[in-house]
Amino acid sequence: MKYLIDTHILLWYIVGDKRINNETKSKIENKANQIFLSNASIWEIAIKLSIGRLKLNGSLDDLKEYLDRKGFKLLEYDFDDLELLLRLPFYHQDPFDRLIIAQAKSKSLEIITNDGQILKYF
Repeated sequence: MKYLIDTHILLWYIVGDKRINNETKSKIENKANQIFLSNASIWEIAIKLSIGRLKLNGSLDDLKEYLDRKGFKLLEYDFDDLELLLRLPFYHQDPFDRLIIAQAKSKSLEIITNDGQILKYF
């Protein structure tokens, strides 16, 4: 299976947060699955770090090394994703999440999230 992981799930996974259930952990850790991370998530993390709304144990370079080591694939957005984003209803207002939703829909990826607003799109 191919999954697109939401930003908060990634951050919870990294720190071993108990809000991630065993089914989600199994999807992420199953080597048969491809786990994608939107470049919008990296952008969101960088912005939140810069304004003090997020703390990481390490740098963005450390995060990149972690993602590479764990086999996460960075998903760049393209014009098809943005065209789909323009047509999304406004169940969700967050621009990062809206781009992640558009990418998942455009690329036929199952999304891994704990955000009920995102799930309204699927």
